[in-house]
Amino acid sequence: MRTERRPAPPLDRDKLDRLALRYVERFATTRGRLADYLRRKIRERGWEGEPADPDALADRMAELGYVDDRAFAEARARSMGRRGLGARRVADALRHARVGAEDAEAVAPEVEERAPEAALAFARRKRIGPYGPAPADRETRARQLAAMARAGHSYDLSRRIVDLGPGADVDPDELR
Repeated sequence: MRTERRPAPPLDRDKLDRLALRYVERFATTRGRLADYLRRKIRERGWEGEPADPDALADRMAELGYVDDRAFAEARARSMGRRGLGARRVADALRHARVGAEDAEAVAPEVEERAPEAALAFARRKRIGPYGPAPADRETRARQLAAMARAGHSYDLSRRIVDLGPGADVDPDELR
């Protein structure tokens, strides 16, 4: 026998504040994502009282230091770079996370500076170029270039890495 769940009571200002606080303590987030989450919760549970302003609540959480878009962007960019993802994928992820343009642009130079290391990390993981088992034929080379492009790396950098023979000594500074 299955019992029916009671619907959650509608939100009010205090409940919304607690919900926002609980969210930011559990997840690294941005102002935009927090506001989207709060809007979704209001839509799901309903609202009771004076009109809610999720954007103002997200701004207040940022003023209190619970949400920091710049720190989020820097951490996400470093993490993605270690995984071997390139500048284009990082920019897409930051846009998807609703990081503001100013914060995303502030992180971009660091991402570009670390592009060779990220590309080599991706090549190592996928056994491309100097990390491959054998020299790549034309078809394999095309697939490797496509994989690096999907990972967000520039064509020029990808081509230089794919063209390196297996076992080649690679210095990231030479790829800049």
